[in-house]
Amino acid sequence: MKLKDTGLTAADIKAKVKKYMIETYERFDFLAETAKDQYMYDENGTPYLDFYAGIAVNSAGNCNEKVVKAVQEQAAEIMQTFNYPYTIPQALLAEKVCTTIGMDKIFFQSTGTEANEAMIKMARKYGIEHYGPNRYHIVTAKMGFHGRTFGAMSATGQPGNACQVGFGPMAYGFSYAPYNDLEAFKAACTENTIAIMIEPVQGEGGVHPATKEFMVGLRKFCDEKGMLLLIDEVQTGWCRTGKVMSYMHYGIKPDIVSMAKALGGGMPIGAICAREEVAKAFTMGSHGTTFGGHPVCCAAALAEVNELLDRDLAGNAEKVGAYLRAKLAELPHVKEVRGQGLLVGCEFDDTISGVEVKHGCFDRHLLITAIGKHIIRLIPPLIITEADCDKAVAIIKETVESLSK
Repeated sequence: MKLKDTGLTAADIKAKVKKYMIETYERFDFLAETAKDQYMYDENGTPYLDFYAGIAVNSAGNCNEKVVKAVQEQAAEIMQTFNYPYTIPQALLAEKVCTTIGMDKIFFQSTGTEANEAMIKMARKYGIEHYGPNRYHIVTAKMGFHGRTFGAMSATGQPGNACQVGFGPMAYGFSYAPYNDLEAFKAACTENTIAIMIEPVQGEGGVHPATKEFMVGLRKFCDEKGMLLLIDEVQTGWCRTGKVMSYMHYGIKPDIVSMAKALGGGMPIGAICAREEVAKAFTMGSHGTTFGGHPVCCAAALAEVNELLDRDLAGNAEKVGAYLRAKLAELPHVKEVRGQGLLVGCEFDDTISGVEVKHGCFDRHLLITAIGKHIIRLIPPLIITEADCDKAVAIIKETVESLSK
């Protein structure tokens, strides 16, 4: 929908949002009207270099032509039917995902939070059915983030975070240990622990990648104790980190893995994949979803996955991500640059506010996000080039220099 077709102004649209919507986001003063590849455009056609990609969603580019075509064609055939009949996009996507990442079974959801909720439920049900009524405890990482439903929110190891404050007690059955501290994770486990749940890169927690020693050690420890390893790949999955899935960097495989964001190429879809034995915990009526496996979303996801794989966008993410991190490290006031592939965090010293950098970059037509007091996060479409990185880094440099005067 174009603004010119509504008879309204941009100010009218913003006023309607303020009047009618419950706002929990700090918005850019920006009406996003169209988007293509690595750019978003306002109502005047002004281009903004997009280095947040819908928060790691539009990995094959904004409005990728093959994804758009898949949506249009499927919407004209059947849009929604629930999961009683079989649908073609759902079956084809299930096969594509499982065979690509080497997992046995898939269950579709609508979002990443829902995927993590399903992963928690499957692990707990598996533990109780196999080991007894008390085997439901899960250990997660401090400063991790797993979503905003009560289970996923409770698994988030950030007590005092705005996503948890004011909602009363969190769900029982979770403990937390410091990220990348294998011995602390072992110590946090008890005889009632059924699973360890971890992000291979802590995205919202500051873009901290896991070490290989930590991930391999967790896999070995879970095997020794008869526990499950749950890997949250909602933000890292589908080529973002330079591999199809981030866990592939470590030479391990999870018992259950969650995914969303990039899977749909802009359409809402999430999923969990599990080993066949673990997947048996979900039986008729034990879990469900109205929109999970939505035909249009599955058609979009199949087109997106094919684009990511056929164009080797994981390879581009690895190459261009390394270039971007190196360029960011040369900027003034930079304390540390972290990441995998094109999931990049840039932490400044205490004199530079990440939020101020975000807004300064917006004023210069670069879209990024800020996490923490002094950290910006760059998660652009995986189609970007080194030249795009040069443009972004130049804008960030100009912004930081203006803030440090």
